[in-house]
Amino acid sequence: MSLKSIMRELKEMKDGIGNISKRGGESKLWRSRTRSHVAPDRAQPESKFVDQSPWANLPPELLLDIIQRVEESEAAWPARAVVVFCAAVCRSWREITKEIVKTPEQCGRLTFPISLKQPGPRESPIQCYIRRDRATSTYLLFYGLVPSEGESDKLLLAARKVRRATCSDFVISLAADDFSRASNTYVGKLRSNFLGTKFTIYDSQPPCDSIIPSTSRSNLRFHSKQVSPRLPACNYSIGTITYEFNVLRARGPRRMHCVLHSIPVSAIQEGGTVPTLSVFPHSFDEQLSPLASSRGNEPVIDTRSPSLPATPVCSLGSGKPLTLKNKAPRWHEQLQCWCLNFRGRVTVASVKNFQLSAAVDPSHNVSLEEQEKVILQFGKIGKDIFTMDYQYPLSAFQAFTICLSSFDTKPACE
Repeated sequence: MSLKSIMRELKEMKDGIGNISKRGGESKLWRSRTRSHVAPDRAQPESKFVDQSPWANLPPELLLDIIQRVEESEAAWPARAVVVFCAAVCRSWREITKEIVKTPEQCGRLTFPISLKQPGPRESPIQCYIRRDRATSTYLLFYGLVPSEGESDKLLLAARKVRRATCSDFVISLAADDFSRASNTYVGKLRSNFLGTKFTIYDSQPPCDSIIPSTSRSNLRFHSKQVSPRLPACNYSIGTITYEFNVLRARGPRRMHCVLHSIPVSAIQEGGTVPTLSVFPHSFDEQLSPLASSRGNEPVIDTRSPSLPATPVCSLGSGKPLTLKNKAPRWHEQLQCWCLNFRGRVTVASVKNFQLSAAVDPSHNVSLEEQEKVILQFGKIGKDIFTMDYQYPLSAFQAFTICLSSFDTKPACE
């Protein structure tokens, strides 16, 4: 059987599963362009369609060969969705697919939703773009160089800005039509202070093993209502973004610093690595188990209160967190503006444009090449269209939150 016929049958099998699973919002996960193709690594009940299919009982050697050939042949989206379909056939297909598909750091590709929280490649950046909708205060992150004509680009993440009395929140989701913190599409948020000079990055799951729990009350509160702790409305602080005050109102680019508590500075040293998530939690009961509650170790999260100390913070032990700073632009006499070399990826001058590199001390033994490397760059290319290129050690989620901070109003910095 040819590879094309195998892929065609996989697509037909996907459509069959989607037609069977019409309970609640499950069918939308298959049909909606704005949702991720596979729910975040949650165990799904096997359907009768899969049990009766001959594909579920293939020999492991043959199955391994098929999925390897599919994974190698479909390197770009939207064709790479076939790899995700393989993982959705049944449990055995899912386990083998997860073994074959490598992390973005290893292969430079984004496949499953968990790829958005794994560090990018070391050699070349992953290139994306952000589309802003002023009317709805939403920001959509797409995978691709620039917007395509048919608008068939792969949606990675979506964010909606929520203004509050003393701060602003950017709620981040896997879907562009579901920003509920009680949904399994919720991945985190970005919160600013009143002046828009300091932002805190929150992740919906712990990015590392060492979590400092809060000592507050053990009840989750969500929109001022007490809800079950089984809801996935968790928030863990993984980083801060700070913009320097512009007291003298001098014209010039913004100056920013990012402290990433979930990434040690040793990650950019020779042979260094970043703690990498392999799957989304199978159940949020693992994070908020009754056993942990009885021992007083249950993380307590208040998703409504602006108070930051009430949120668990990722701890790296004795290791220092990685700090990023924006590259200083140079003044161009002929153009009469500040300039940075964006290598053709930014075409419109804007105060939002920036490039971030590592800010390290000489004692950290980081090579000069690593210090000069642009880890994240963000800039404008058209009306409400911005490019975002990131690489190791940042993940797509971390890079997106940093770029979202540039959209917020900053009266004290401009």
